[in-house]
Amino acid sequence: MTTDEYFMTLAIQEAQKAERMGEVPIGAIITKNGEVIARAHNLRETLQQPTAHAEHLAIERAAKVIGSWRLEACTLYVTLEPCVMCAGAIVMSRIPRVVYGADDPKGGCSGSLMNLLQYNDFNHRAIVEKGILQDNCSQLLTNFFKQLRHNKKSTK
Repeated sequence: MTTDEYFMTLAIQEAQKAERMGEVPIGAIITKNGEVIARAHNLRETLQQPTAHAEHLAIERAAKVIGSWRLEACTLYVTLEPCVMCAGAIVMSRIPRVVYGADDPKGGCSGSLMNLLQYNDFNHRAIVEKGILQDNCSQLLTNFFKQLRHNKKSTK
């Protein structure tokens, strides 16, 4: 198992926490010098906050841990390609490397719809590694939405 796969496994564990809560199963881990400094999972439904995405929460936690909004020596691992909001937070926090599992063709802003993380006009760009444990990350989401559709049919 590579280092990226190991940390993605931890992000998947965070996603599974979200799933048990009825949240969309997305998890994030932030590392610095090879150690986890923050972890989070989606909490939008629980908190009823549109910004409570796994990446956003992990970024806030990491900033508190290191005492700076500049996360320049960190890597973000996330199970789903970051959206526009999270990609913006990544750029603004200066995270230099992002590793994600599953592509998001409908909302991904790290290469699918657009690539804000490597947009040349920004003063910061991130290296993007994609497809790490992609099948595991995709399957979590597929199973979650399949179960959600099944539950909706059952209540009709």
